[in-house]
Amino acid sequence: MAESNPTAVNRLAIGSVVISVVVLALKYVAYAKTGSLALYSDALESIVNVVTAVMALIAIRYSAKPADANHPYGHSKAEYFSVVTEGVLIIIAALLIFREAYDGILAPKLLAAPLGGMAFNGVATLLNAGWGWLLIRLGRERRSLALAADGRHLMSDVGTSVGVLVGLGLALATGWAILDPILAALVAVSILWSGWSLIRSSIGGLMDEAVSDESLDRIRDVISKSAAGALEAHDLKTRRAGRVTFVEFHLVVPGTMTVSEAHGICDDIERALRAAIADLRITIHVEPEDKAKHHGVLVL
Repeated sequence: MAESNPTAVNRLAIGSVVISVVVLALKYVAYAKTGSLALYSDALESIVNVVTAVMALIAIRYSAKPADANHPYGHSKAEYFSVVTEGVLIIIAALLIFREAYDGILAPKLLAAPLGGMAFNGVATLLNAGWGWLLIRLGRERRSLALAADGRHLMSDVGTSVGVLVGLGLALATGWAILDPILAALVAVSILWSGWSLIRSSIGGLMDEAVSDESLDRIRDVISKSAAGALEAHDLKTRRAGRVTFVEFHLVVPGTMTVSEAHGICDDIERALRAAIADLRITIHVEPEDKAKHHGVLVL
């Protein structure tokens, strides 16, 4: 598993700000050339992208700060707040688009210079697609929720942009001007769902949700194989906070074992766990064998 690299993650976040500004400029030119409500909705979402990219950069820098007296468990949860705020802003953008689409349906207008506007939007869409794919891949590798969420939102934006371009092509072919505001409304629905999905994805982290079953099985397996000399591990608990994973459990050892020997076993377990999982925080409570519960993780 790739180790989290705060410097690399920070560079990606700065790149997101630059890319989002360029994409916004291209999409605004597309809207200005055509007056299309569908392209307006696409440009409005790009404004949200700029704001959220800046917020993600701030959250990533803050989350990388080391633990201090006021935050003894670190600042890694800051990324969740960034994602929640991004979701709220996306929902607000969707509501604004709905309003413009409603007015457009009541009084549809023919588009001006549609091909030029569609070309600018197409370039912006390709740029978004490439950067969004990169953010998702590297966000997962670097264990950055904010980067991965930003990438998923960009890919959602790509989907709506492609739909807008196809729909505008149909509007040009048929001469039905009302297709433009209808497309804007459909984009708003897509954006609304994207915003809710982002908010929902961060709730688990804010509520200290446990790691996935697959990760939990991996942790159990590592403990079982690296705790030679101990008897069992029980009351295993996990939680995620941004890129950091917290693991705590009780380790049962023979009652005659010295503190130094028990400490050595704990060191072996911690080394093995950190080799298997990046950005891990481990707490082990050592107990004598009369405290064994005979369930949990048996040492092989």
